[in-house]
Amino acid sequence: MLNNLLNQKVKLSLVLISVVAASTISTTIKAQEAPPAIFGDVTIGTRFAPDPYPVRGMSGGSIPGKKIVGRTETPTGPCTGFFDEKPDHTIELKNRFEYLKLQVQSPADTTLIISGPGGTWCNDDFYGKNPGIVGEWLPGIYQVWIGSYEKNRYLPYTLQITESK
Repeated sequence: MLNNLLNQKVKLSLVLISVVAASTISTTIKAQEAPPAIFGDVTIGTRFAPDPYPVRGMSGGSIPGKKIVGRTETPTGPCTGFFDEKPDHTIELKNRFEYLKLQVQSPADTTLIISGPGGTWCNDDFYGKNPGIVGEWLPGIYQVWIGSYEKNRYLPYTLQITESK
């Protein structure tokens, strides 16, 4: 009788351990499948580090670029692609930059919109199929959208911010 009671407790313990282990594995797998919080805001001044400064995200959305900007083209390029309504990143520049380059790196064709002090700029295919904008930048807050060519198609990217020519 004592053996039976002991066997039942051991079986119950093994069942509980199996349930806990299975739920932990399931939770870990689900957590890995969920996209990480990768969109971020950046504040930089001259001689920032690391340079280039990487910011990651997922491009795309359902809003046409020309609707966000209010026109089909800017002096830096066409306002093509589809974007989220809200910007993917906010970049605060603490001071004026005589030279600053923002360039997207992605395995697929992406587009770019930047709005800040002095205007709004769009770009496509700055380097290969990756957009970018380079030039002199005023201090202030810049909103950055990264888009995809297909509506509601989301692609991983890295936005590189650099002072290096």
